[in-house]
Amino acid sequence: MGDIVLSAGIRSNLLSIQNTAKLLDQTQTRLATGLKVNGAIDNPTAFFTAQGLNNRARDLESLLSSMDQAIQTLDAADQGIKSVIKLIENAKATANQALETKIKSATATSSNTTAFTGSQTISTIAGVDNGDSFTLQVGTAAAVTINIAATNQAVSVILASLSAITNVTAYLTSDGKIKIEATNGEDLAISDVSGSAANSLGVSGTSTNGTNRNSFETDFNALRVQMDQLVADASYKGVNLLQANNDLTVFFNEGQTSSLTISSKLLDTSSAGMNISEITAKSWASDTSISSAIDQLDQAIVNLRQQASTFGGNLSVVETRSDFTENMINTLVGGASNLTIADTNEEGANLLALQTRQSLGTTALSLASQADQNVLQLF
Repeated sequence: MGDIVLSAGIRSNLLSIQNTAKLLDQTQTRLATGLKVNGAIDNPTAFFTAQGLNNRARDLESLLSSMDQAIQTLDAADQGIKSVIKLIENAKATANQALETKIKSATATSSNTTAFTGSQTISTIAGVDNGDSFTLQVGTAAAVTINIAATNQAVSVILASLSAITNVTAYLTSDGKIKIEATNGEDLAISDVSGSAANSLGVSGTSTNGTNRNSFETDFNALRVQMDQLVADASYKGVNLLQANNDLTVFFNEGQTSSLTISSKLLDTSSAGMNISEITAKSWASDTSISSAIDQLDQAIVNLRQQASTFGGNLSVVETRSDFTENMINTLVGGASNLTIADTNEEGANLLALQTRQSLGTTALSLASQADQNVLQLF
């Protein structure tokens, strides 16, 4: 090519066509990729700045996924608490039904044909002698021994000794009969140990209450088991915030310098942890024991609602940070785009102008070559 001599006009037009071709290639690449900066060679500052912004956006996207999973974990815990509260409310309804079911006290009434009086001494009662003793037992409590101390002991003294026993009351009825009641609704057992005083007074034997609350006790304990099983199932991807040692830490930035630890140790939501005691057999014969169980259930509901409130606050924080992170990602990506994305309208206009320039350059080159061709006319 160095041996070929081109006229100034041809060389100028050829150079212009070559530059136009390069610009056409650049414009077509921008239109094809949508980017005005496709590599560091195009604009090093814009390229590496945009790359840094996009890298941070990708890091935040991975954290955003982690936040979404934390939200699901908190939602699972919240659903668990709501369901446990429903079970507790069912257990409370069961306890209230038991409380409304009145138990007819177990009683022992003397079978004497003549009326007793409080001042009457045992010496006047056939079969009751000095030194006699008998026991009285209420339910599963320890039996208590009643001793006949002397023949001049009054009936009222025996009644007082009986009434001094826990959950027992003893008195004379209006028709002069001795009546002994188990005030807690449990069974009553009276038997002679020495002599036949209890038998002679007509109160020996075992008396049972008219009704029982055993079925309510069974239903309550079954609900208690369901509470524990539900708590164990309130996990999401292996994390259960309703059980101990399942703390969840959520990171909010790529440097892990901003985070929130959601503690699962604020409340043991098992039935034992919430002080909801198992009901032993026949313990609900006493209204007091049922009321105590209801108090435990009420306190458990209060504690669970407090825990739900804490989880709600945690959820609000995570959701707020999730929204912020999503907006930050959009800002970073938008900033990177502003540095690298091409204006297709502008590039389309450039392409049209370059195509026109290329056409004109070709025409100009043709005209320039005609001057050299005029030499041929001399021959």
